Amino acid sequence: MFVNSFILKVFRKRIKEIERLRKRPDEMQETVFSALLKAGEKTEYGERYNFKRIRNIEDFRNSVPVSDYAALQPYIKRMRSGENNILWNTPVKWFAKSSGTTAGKSKFIPVSYECLRDCHFSGSKDVTLQYLINNPRSNLLLGKSLTLGGSRKIDEFNSKIKTGDLSAIMIHNSPWYAELARTPSKKTALIPDFDEKTDSIARYSSNRNVISFAGVPSWNLVLLNRILEYTGKNHLLELWPGLEVFFHGGVAFGPYIEQFKRIIPSEKMCYMETYNASEGFFAFQDSPNDDSMLLLANNNIFFEFMPASEVGKVSPKTYSIAEVETGINYAMIISTNAGLWRYLIGDTVKFTSLYPHKIRITGRTAHYINVFGEELIVGNAEEALQKTCSETNAIVSEYTVAPIFMSETSNGSHEWLIEFNTPPQNIEHFANTLDKTLCEVNSDYEAKRYHNITLSRLRLTVLPQGTFIKWMESKGKLGGQNKIPRLYNSREYADQLLRIINTRSKI
Repeated sequence: MFVNSFILKVFRKRIKEIERLRKRPDEMQETVFSALLKAGEKTEYGERYNFKRIRNIEDFRNSVPVSDYAALQPYIKRMRSGENNILWNTPVKWFAKSSGTTAGKSKFIPVSYECLRDCHFSGSKDVTLQYLINNPRSNLLLGKSLTLGGSRKIDEFNSKIKTGDLSAIMIHNSPWYAELARTPSKKTALIPDFDEKTDSIARYSSNRNVISFAGVPSWNLVLLNRILEYTGKNHLLELWPGLEVFFHGGVAFGPYIEQFKRIIPSEKMCYMETYNASEGFFAFQDSPNDDSMLLLANNNIFFEFMPASEVGKVSPKTYSIAEVETGINYAMIISTNAGLWRYLIGDTVKFTSLYPHKIRITGRTAHYINVFGEELIVGNAEEALQKTCSETNAIVSEYTVAPIFMSETSNGSHEWLIEFNTPPQNIEHFANTLDKTLCEVNSDYEAKRYHNITLSRLRLTVLPQGTFIKWMESKGKLGGQNKIPRLYNSREYADQLLRIINTRSKI
């Protein structure tokens, strides 16, 4: 098609960059490393760790510690109050809000102008270009892209600082031409109330020529089903016959694929995975025949990779792109153009190939559940359980938590399998209190629970005393060094436990 050929010619320089990325990512990373280090020299963080004297990657490893959010939080708090040159050398006015930290209910990730322009928007552009290369007869540019935006607000620290979901930040700062390609309008996409937003999108976008949509599968599934309910259609192709691609990311797509196939009954429908987080745009699926993702070594992020066995060590070993191997589980460390220096993002990846460097996300550095974008971690679970036990005079001996996946007739939820040493007087009250407390300690869980849109209230399954011991014994893992996984992103452990017992007590 002419429009596709024209766009590919306009961006031929960037396309050549992507091709070079496949062949020489290590050279690109050296360029990124030097530029980031130069920008950070005069920041407070750069002066503390003497960036001016760092000459190479080895110096960087020896001089600058690996940090998690808790370590950087004091600096970020000052940035949110309006201080400049703390972690980055230009003013940072936006902070992406996400959860998953033991340090508090939410994380606030700095998003600089450079990070938006040269990382997030650049990565989105690369995804579009690659899709057009793979699908030269695509109508992508002739229709609308359905966007389910997040929310934004003025930061409580400073009236000039704003926080919000990354999607809201990107919509607010997107160039004028993006508005022409998007549905609904920016105003509608940024409505803070989810019910009001989805109702407005259903009214506004149902009669538009939607060709693509993007985002987290669970949220989009809720929106698309609401649009079908509003229009009375059986599937989306009755509404949008030209629909051709879903750019998805954020959570594993596997549990949702069959539900998407049901509402989009077309073998021609494309699904393209992206790896875009609040901290940056890291990778995307560049081939429809390979579900691994091309690592964006040229996207102004410097990557290091720590073998999973090194996580938690005082002086962990880390490796650059030039040093990694395939098949090893690495914790990913990033240094960004928003001031996150040697930041342990919490994701683990494996390289499936080198030159090109392609990855698959394998999990998190700690047990967690993130099936619906709720990012529930052990710290959240422990805090909520402790508060609930205190309120209900209960004592829990062992527990584990697993997801209950969405079906055609029900929302997803979490199943808490608990052995009580001292059970609460009222199990129903315990379950309600635990669910309420989880909302208090985890803002993403709270958002997914809002009006039961994505997550229904948790299910509590009371296990007979001794069940966990029998389970550990069946796996040959009795002993002090073997730990019960508190959170797991599949039902593998939960279903094994349930098979041990013959009766269940469910609330």
